[in-house]
Amino acid sequence: MFEVIALTVQDAQAAEAGGADRLELVADMAADGLTPALADFAAIRAAVSVPLRVMLRIRDGFTPGSVDELCERAAALRAEGAEEFVLGFLDAGGAVDLAATRTVAEAVAGCRWTFHRAIDHSADRAALRAAVADLPGLDTFLTSGAAAGVTAGQEVLAGELAKAGDPGYRQRILIGGGLRAEHVPGLRAAGFDAFHVGGPVRVNGWDTPVDQAKVAEWRALIDA
Repeated sequence: MFEVIALTVQDAQAAEAGGADRLELVADMAADGLTPALADFAAIRAAVSVPLRVMLRIRDGFTPGSVDELCERAAALRAEGAEEFVLGFLDAGGAVDLAATRTVAEAVAGCRWTFHRAIDHSADRAALRAAVADLPGLDTFLTSGAAAGVTAGQEVLAGELAKAGDPGYRQRILIGGGLRAEHVPGLRAAGFDAFHVGGPVRVNGWDTPVDQAKVAEWRALIDA
């Protein structure tokens, strides 16, 4: 699995053409990715055929803000054709906000979704995994293993992969957050099979669009 972050139709088309399996749709990367506008989702959905996972996040940080607004956004996106989502919330102390996460997950009942990198900023990632393990639709954790990124989190990632199949560890590990090309061969050799990138497939970071050639380079690296 190779997932690419897309903010625009141009991003989405370049990512698909370069070989991405799936797109994560967000807006406002200055806030680390918020829910895109409904019109932007609709335009991207019309422009590509790969699966789209849409971010449900309305504020910087990992506390939820208005859960009612999150559910309203989810309902509008579903009505427009969204079928997969990205979500997950912490409380002020860094524990999973299970009530908010469950409520939003119920708002997208029947859809598959990813618990995003809030796990890397949680006070106790094992407790978070246990708490959300049985929420319906959750099939993926997007994680770098540590708040500082993949370089710092590789030991944690390996430990979690070793628990695959245990309660709280049945979901796929999608590695993203500080992921660099040089990490991929070792991660593939260790048994990881899902990767998520944003900035590395752009010519000059978030100020530039997704570059099809860079996506193709990553696709070849992951498939090697």
